[in-house]
Amino acid sequence: MPTRPSFSAADDPWIDVRTAHRYETVGLRELLLRAHEFDDLALPVPPAASALLRILVVICARTTGLDDPDLPASQWNALRREHLAAGRFDATAVHTYIDAHEWDAFHPHRPWMQDPLLAAQCPIPVSVNKLTYGRPAGNNLAWFSPHTDTDPKPLPVKEALWHLLIHHSYGAFGGCTPRTTPAGTAVRSTAGPLRGTASYHPLGRTLHETLLVGIPKFTGDEQNHADLCPWEEPKTPDPDAPPHPVTWPGRLLTGRSRHALLLVPDEDGTHVTDAYLTWATQHPRLPATDPYLAIHTNAKLPVERRRTPRLADISRAWWRDLEALVLAPDETAAIRRPEVFDTLNDLPAELRRALRVRVHGFDQDSSKVIDNGWYSATTPPVWTWAQDRDPRLAQRIADCCHAAEALAAALAKTANQAWKDATTPRAPDRPARPARPATTRSTWAHHALAAYWPLAETTFWRLLDDYHQSARAAFAGNAIHALHRAASTTALHHRQARRALHDATTALRRAGREPATDTTRPR
Repeated sequence: MPTRPSFSAADDPWIDVRTAHRYETVGLRELLLRAHEFDDLALPVPPAASALLRILVVICARTTGLDDPDLPASQWNALRREHLAAGRFDATAVHTYIDAHEWDAFHPHRPWMQDPLLAAQCPIPVSVNKLTYGRPAGNNLAWFSPHTDTDPKPLPVKEALWHLLIHHSYGAFGGCTPRTTPAGTAVRSTAGPLRGTASYHPLGRTLHETLLVGIPKFTGDEQNHADLCPWEEPKTPDPDAPPHPVTWPGRLLTGRSRHALLLVPDEDGTHVTDAYLTWATQHPRLPATDPYLAIHTNAKLPVERRRTPRLADISRAWWRDLEALVLAPDETAAIRRPEVFDTLNDLPAELRRALRVRVHGFDQDSSKVIDNGWYSATTPPVWTWAQDRDPRLAQRIADCCHAAEALAAALAKTANQAWKDATTPRAPDRPARPARPATTRSTWAHHALAAYWPLAETTFWRLLDDYHQSARAAFAGNAIHALHRAASTTALHHRQARRALHDATTALRRAGREPATDTTRPR
């Protein structure tokens, strides 16, 4: 009698980790038992690493007692310091937790992070290409991939689990495979809770430190409902039932998926050959603030749309987000740093000085099913720059970030107008029309901004050591240099272009002296 396929997320290797220049692949159990030996995760897919970090943080909280919402802040911080001082996770606690739950990705009744009901409630699977980010599926063209829907290649299970986590966190909205439940049939899903966002994770010297410092503190008044992760639920969730309240930390970090998936393995359980992918619930999402997201607040919008997370931008350098990390929480500020950073001042001084930040972003179109790309970045140790530690430096960072963005907006606007003036003939006695906001960027604007940001980064770091120089004036010089680089060839041969470039240079010098009137943030 043949055995059924099996792959344990707890004990079979699927998570890449790094120690110096040495790489290994481990399961959840070994990762936790040896977290003090590993420097960092090494998953090559940033959104999968971001989703996995949330899962690992919850398991870390479960095995250390740091998931107790009734602990006063002082006791919670003291307990975390004790676990940091221990230098490793308690093996007995790790084994006890892992052994208490089902982790088999192909279990017939409780497959890990999946819904076994889909085999009966969906008419057909969607193909492994639809599961795998980066592969073409359906009518999409295979620009950079050899995969086709006529001959889908099986996916190794470890990679299938990465993409499973991505769909739970960053899944698309819109039309999907029909799913028929007792309440009826629906064919549309809503976006995953992290879709299109950038996450900011505190990064310690070891994975053990990273998980402990990454646990967000409970900030509510009380918690009256059981806090369960998907793998801790006593039974398969009912897709027609209202969603559970968003409790801390399990449901907040792992239980807000809008998508349901079911992997189809090959005979020996080493590859995934197909998958079901559809909606998990048709109920409206419950309000919740992810502790790893920077939050923008626009007081002019209705209350339900006033707070929005900072979106990922694949063309955006990480230093432009430093303002969102170093400024302390302020109810009047337009941006609030991720909540996970609010408890870092209670860490041991040596660890605080070493803390870096890992940025994981997935640039996705918010109105279409389009994925522009993902990225990851690691900052130097930045917590000593925070407003809680060095208010003067934090404010200088914020001022420089604002000035850099303001001059970028001025450069985009000015370059568009200069391009229009250079390419649109007009009578000598007719004055130029005032600039209007452009819906698309001109050639000069594209090239100028591409040249501006590398120059601005160099200027930014220099300004942090020079409090006397005007940040606006310095970035205006970068903008002028970038515009001349973008337009010099055309201006060399056309008199009208030279005049347009001269007028644009004058406008940028003026922008370096005056407060910005255009607060548009360019992408």
